[in-house]
Amino acid sequence: MHHETWDEGCRRGIFGLILTILIFTALAFAGVGAWFLVVQALTIGVLALWILRLWRSPKPQFLCPPIIWPVLAFALYAVGRYFTCEIEYVGRQELLQVLVFTFLFLAILNNAYHQDLVLTLSLVLITVAMVSASYAVAQYVTHATHIWWVPFFDPGRASGPFFSPDHFCGYLEMLLPMTIALILVGRLEPLTRILLGYCFVVLLAGVAVTFSRGGWIATTIGLLVVLLILLGHRQHRKFAALTLVLLAAGTATAAGLWLSRASKFDNHLVRPEGGVNLDIYSRLQVWTAAGRMWLDHFWWGVGPAHFNEYFNEYRPPDVQLRVGWVHSDYLNLLTDWGLVGGLLLLAGLVLFVLGVRRTWTRVRRADGDFASGLSNRFACFLGLLGGLTAMAVHSLVDFNLHVPADGLLALTLLALLSSNLRFATDRYWWRVRLPLKLASTLVLAAVMVFLGWQTYRLGHQAWWLVRADALPANSLPQAAAREQAFAWEPANFVNAYDIGEDYRTAAFGAESNNAALVTTALTWFQRSQKLNPHYAPAYVRAGTCLESLGRPDEATRTLDAADRHDPNGYYTAATMGWLYMQHGDYAAARPWLLRSLQLQPRDNPMATACLAAVEQTLADQARD
Repeated sequence: MHHETWDEGCRRGIFGLILTILIFTALAFAGVGAWFLVVQALTIGVLALWILRLWRSPKPQFLCPPIIWPVLAFALYAVGRYFTCEIEYVGRQELLQVLVFTFLFLAILNNAYHQDLVLTLSLVLITVAMVSASYAVAQYVTHATHIWWVPFFDPGRASGPFFSPDHFCGYLEMLLPMTIALILVGRLEPLTRILLGYCFVVLLAGVAVTFSRGGWIATTIGLLVVLLILLGHRQHRKFAALTLVLLAAGTATAAGLWLSRASKFDNHLVRPEGGVNLDIYSRLQVWTAAGRMWLDHFWWGVGPAHFNEYFNEYRPPDVQLRVGWVHSDYLNLLTDWGLVGGLLLLAGLVLFVLGVRRTWTRVRRADGDFASGLSNRFACFLGLLGGLTAMAVHSLVDFNLHVPADGLLALTLLALLSSNLRFATDRYWWRVRLPLKLASTLVLAAVMVFLGWQTYRLGHQAWWLVRADALPANSLPQAAAREQAFAWEPANFVNAYDIGEDYRTAAFGAESNNAALVTTALTWFQRSQKLNPHYAPAYVRAGTCLESLGRPDEATRTLDAADRHDPNGYYTAATMGWLYMQHGDYAAARPWLLRSLQLQPRDNPMATACLAAVEQTLADQARD
């Protein structure tokens, strides 16, 4: 009895930590950036309790449906690609996310599969999503310019606690099918069903105010999966058809009213302003560049999360943003991980579909065990299936799975749905005997140590970077704080570049020791180049420093390297024009400046000012 109590306590502790992770990422800016360190820390707690459960449980078992093999294979592949990738810092950040996702998936699969926990998890997440959607509606109505306390503005759209409206829509679209499935099929108290109906309406409103076109389509498909399946059930056909009609009528009415009052709707569909949003044409351009990148690195890809670092070399002239990701999870997978990564995903998808097909008969039979046709198991199965379908569709045109909140919710749905195979057969239960227990403990402990050390290092870096941001911009005190962060994480090429920029800016405003500050800045820019040979801004700034130090030949070579790494970058072209101006070669400067303005006609002050000076000088020379 004592061991059984320990086993149950550990299992519920693991469930509580997983639920905490899901709630935290949903409310804390989707868990991006330094917020992911909290997820890493909580994951360490999950793994520690899992080890304890393995040793204190009277009969420890692993649930091993076929889908875990491609998952584990991809994790091993990610470790191998990390050791062979070109940019260590970027590869390590991606490896950390892959490991967290993999072991949380396994933890959920083996510790949170009981039906009461699945129902509790679903109801809590729907409630959290309802709160977030209410916040998004309030943002839209009040034209809010902040997300919690952080200034952020995306005109005409709402994103709730997320930085991106599209990713927030991706979060809601995964929970809407679960909500409608529980309303129509779940064995719930009338009050719970009414509250879920209210949550469903609020979630729909949250999806609407994101104005995410891909999200709208994905939400529609996810709901249709649930409703069309229910239309094939005699006991649920009437309510499913009524719900379908009401949703269609309500959506059409709301869209008509809004379109009649929104004069900027067409502009939003064509080309949103500001931020990192991409219109349809720009996404096609990015996808084309990603396709060429993948074909150049066909088998293994450019490296984990390396797409953004290679993008400048493949940049289309019409895309001047630093896009971050491919805006298609599937193409991003091929670009970063190559065909090998794509085949592992395909293997996982095939095994998942086969598992769902095998589970379907058992779930339908459970649905028929009740005369009313109401079954929480069947409702959760439909909701999980609809939510994953919605995310699979949306991932065609966005990178939701690289956002921790969306990725963690998707893997939770995947694990819970995969665990339903236990209803179809007992063959996937493995008894954990001593050799397997020892091996599992070593693996889990190794991952804990790695996550712990990285959380400690990256946490100190984040602390010093936050302190640096609070200091005067581009000042020597700010540079000193960033150097403290660099001491904790000496592979961060962006921080090295920022330190160099602090010194460079301070040098141009200093009354003395100008050359010394410029030399220090140059050292940091060159360090950034070594850490990431594809980071064009470091070459650009190093070139300007070399020119300032009276080393024009080195400056020209450095800026030529910047042009090779970013041949269609407007700022690189403007800097090349500026360099020729410094040399007095105005005829050579003019084409570079014109090229820069062609790439970026607006918000390009450097090229505009330099071109005006160049043309004035050329006109004066012509008159003379």
